[in-house]
Parts: sequence; structure tokens; C-alpha cells
Amino acid sequence: MAYASHIINHSKRLRNVPKLLRYDHAVLVRWFSNGAQSSVCKREDVAKIRPLGYASAERETVSKFVGSHPVSYCLSEKTLSRTVMRSGIPMDSVVYSRGLLCSQALSSRGFASDAGLPPHQEIGMPSLSPTMTEGNIARWLKKEGDKVSPGEVLCEVETDKATVEMECMEEGYLAKIIKGDGSKEIKVGEIIAITVEEEGDIAKFKDYSPPASDSGAPAAKDSAAPPPPKQEPVEQPASSPEPKTPKPTSSPSEDRIFASPLARKLAEEHKVPLSSIKGTGPEGHIVKADIEDYLASRGKEVSAPIPKTKDTKLAALDYVDIPHSQIRKVTASRLLFSKQTIPHYYLTVDTCVDRLMDLRSQLNSLQEASGGKRISVNDLVIKAAALALRKVPQCNSSWTDDYIRQYNNVNINVAVQTENGLYVPVIRDADKKGLSSIAEEVKNLAQKAKENSLKPEDYEGGTFTVSNLGGPFGIKQFCAIINPPQSGILAVGSAEKRVIPGSGPDQFKFASFMSVTLSCDHRVIDGAIGAEWLKAFKGYIENPESMLL
Repeated sequence: MAYASHIINHSKRLRNVPKLLRYDHAVLVRWFSNGAQSSVCKREDVAKIRPLGYASAERETVSKFVGSHPVSYCLSEKTLSRTVMRSGIPMDSVVYSRGLLCSQALSSRGFASDAGLPPHQEIGMPSLSPTMTEGNIARWLKKEGDKVSPGEVLCEVETDKATVEMECMEEGYLAKIIKGDGSKEIKVGEIIAITVEEEGDIAKFKDYSPPASDSGAPAAKDSAAPPPPKQEPVEQPASSPEPKTPKPTSSPSEDRIFASPLARKLAEEHKVPLSSIKGTGPEGHIVKADIEDYLASRGKEVSAPIPKTKDTKLAALDYVDIPHSQIRKVTASRLLFSKQTIPHYYLTVDTCVDRLMDLRSQLNSLQEASGGKRISVNDLVIKAAALALRKVPQCNSSWTDDYIRQYNNVNINVAVQTENGLYVPVIRDADKKGLSSIAEEVKNLAQKAKENSLKPEDYEGGTFTVSNLGGPFGIKQFCAIINPPQSGILAVGSAEKRVIPGSGPDQFKFASFMSVTLSCDHRVIDGAIGAEWLKAFKGYIENPESMLL
């Protein structure tokens, strides 16, 4: 009854416990299985079911209950629940779950442990995007000891695509920050902070470290490796000594070539075998003159000996290792996946943009008069691409193993290059928006991308991508890599003036042309379908007034 009274006195703290607790089915199944062990083993299982350990009073109560209620094969789970509740032990306190995914934040609540830690909550690295497996802590907005309330921002988490604010889910105090500012490659679910309910409990977590992983220690640590079997000495049969036979010796004059040190050095430098030279010195010694005569006979001039230099290593390359950012890692993996799994093919067309430029000048005059954002060529390209997708919906699709999914929404991703990497914010329902709305939205999203403050809803859900390297960088033409799971991406080059034939045989005129290249997934878009989309796109670019209808 002491434990039940403790629960009642702390009902305010434990108001969310019924939502968090659930049964550990693995232990119950082993408990009630026909192949179960003795009741002693089953009692041990009950005593082990605790997240951070029972207090001494709790363990004593559970032990008394298990000792007085041995589990038999006919005891059902329902009967056990009623028996436990009659004994004054809440069933929710016997079985407890360590983790919970709630509002995209991982946390687990701990009871008082054997180490004397008060009730606390472990905050885990949240999963803030569908492709996120790990994240970085950009900075903490709260410090240890601060009071936190639901909805307040705890820290900024750098995900695989953007920096997202992580909000607090419960009221309490931030007792311990496990992963500080700048912590890298934190796995989803890994503990990053501890919160407590009472301010007086903060000091008890000063030297706290998260518990070790559940994986058991290697077996090598538990049991020593068996000693190697002793090798008994094996007596080798004595062998009779082989009869020594005298080796034939040769006279020193036959084995050894006598040469002066200077001659040997000269021969070594010119790679001359001494055995091929007959010495003219005293007692047949080879002297320097013999080597020089030999080289002269071979038509080689005797040059001054080349001094030997010690082998020196090449100078080490001067470089700097730049750590991968999260966006760089994700971009690399997605583009590699795209090129390895998607059968790309490319279609290029030149479009005349003279009328487009004239219309843009007229629209910008109106925008400046009304105080609106200026319209860029890229804004007109986005609008034309969206209308072409509505006209040829086969290109607004993606491939799956079972079917081709054709989207009813036309959401255009726009590639934006920043110092941190490549971002692709999305313009939703671009086919239904006006040019001024598209221009304003593109500029706002581009600014957020450069500030690394995009949220998941700013870049998820695109159905087609536009990448423009012509206007900012003057690239004439290029082929872009498809952004999976999409099936197409448009690469926009720069506009240049060209000489084209006029109406007469000897007449000519100037016109501005822009090259665009459509990258297609051949599993979804056949060549004729891609050509039909480019035809529709070219029609909107060369007759831009039709986009306003």
C-alpha cells in the first residue's frame, strides 16, 4: 500500500503515465509458455522488469508478491492482472516501455533508480524528415537549469535537408545536455538531453551519462578463451649423420676478379661487367684505364661520374579536409542512387525568347509601379513548365515497382545553390499561380535556403524540377540528374543572339535563343512523350501571352 500511496501523492507528475506504459509481451509470453522454466525463473523475470530499477521498497513488494503467488500454467494474463492489482502493485508499474515516438520527438521517462536518480525524461534525437537517419545539433536555445514549457524551442537540429527547431513537449527543467552545440552524426533516438520535473533535481544529473546500449558485451569478456591444448614433445628419430664430402675448391684466381677501387666504381656507374674485361695491371688486376678502353670500344664517352643523391620523397600535397554537411551527404546519396537506378535519356531544343523578353519588360514595368517583385526569366520558365506538365501529364509521374503514379498536383522544385549545398524548394500548384506570386515565392524560398532555415514543407512533395545555370552562370547547355522519385528535370541554359535567315534570299536577322534539355526516366516517359512535352514548353516560351490566358 506504500507504493500505491506514493503514486497517489505524485498523481500530478504521473498524469501522462497511462499513455506511456505498455506491457512487455516478450516476458509474458516466456512466462506463460508451456516450455517455461521453474517458478523461481519466472519470479526473477518479474523482478527484472524495470526501466532504471525499482526503489528498494518496490523491489521488496514485488518479491513478496511473486513469492506468495507462484505462476502456474493455468494462470491467465487477466487473472494475473487482477491478482497484482489486489496486492497493491499497479500493473503499469510492473511493465514499462523505454521509448515513445510522440510529435516526432523521442523521449522516455525513468523512475528513481538504484543510483538515486529522481524521475526524469530522456529526450532523444527526433526524426524530422522521412529520409532522416541522423542529425546534428546546430545550437541550444536553452541552457542547463532553464525552465521549459510545452511549445518552447529547445534547440536547432540540422537535418539531412534543413535546420529545424525542436520544441519541448512537457513542462519541467532542462537538467542535462548530453549532446552540446555542434554535435555531429547523432543517430535518431540517441539521447541528447535530460529533463526533470522539480528544480531541486537538476544537480543530481551533473555527472549523468546515458545508459549503455542494450547489446550485450562480447562473449570474450564474459568467459576467458580456453587455453590452447598443450603440445607434447614428440621424439624425432635420430638420423644418421650424412657423410661429409669435400667440396671442390677453386683457386682464388678463378673465383675472384681483382680490380682497383676506382675501376670498380667506374664500372658500376656505367654498368660494365668486370668479368668481360681483361686486366692489364699488376698480376692481371683491372685498372681504370681498362674500363675506359672498354667504354671507348663501345663508342661511349667516359664522362665524369654522376654523383649519387639520396632518394628524396616527393613533397607532400597541401590540402584541407572539409567535413561533409548533412545536405551534402543526402545530395550525394540521392544523385548516386538516381544515376545508378534510373535510365536517363536527354532531349534538347532551342527556343526563341525575343517575345518572352518583351513581355517580361512590360510586366516588370507594371510590377515596379505597384511595388511588387520583379519577374525573372526563371519565373516564366517555371510557369511554362507547369503548364506543359498539365498539358502532358505523363511527365508529371513517378515510377514504382507495381505502378506508375501520375500526380494531379503540379509542384515544381527549383534548384538553389548555397554555400552549404544544393537545395530544391518547391512551388506548389505552380500551374494555378500567377507570375507575380511565383516570383515572390521563389525569392522568399531562395532566401530561406541561403539562411539554412527551410522547413520540410518547403521542399517536400515536388513532382518536377527546374535547374537554371544559364542566367546566373552563362552555361549554354547542360544535362541535369533526375531528382528521385520524379521522372523528369529541365536544365535551362543561357540565351544568346544568333543570326537567322530573313524573308528574302539575301536577308538575315538577329534573334535570341535559349537551349533547354529535358532529362527523362525512360521507365516512365517514352521518347515521343518527352518530345511532346518539349513541344508544349517551347510553345509557351515562344508565345508567352498564352500563359496569361
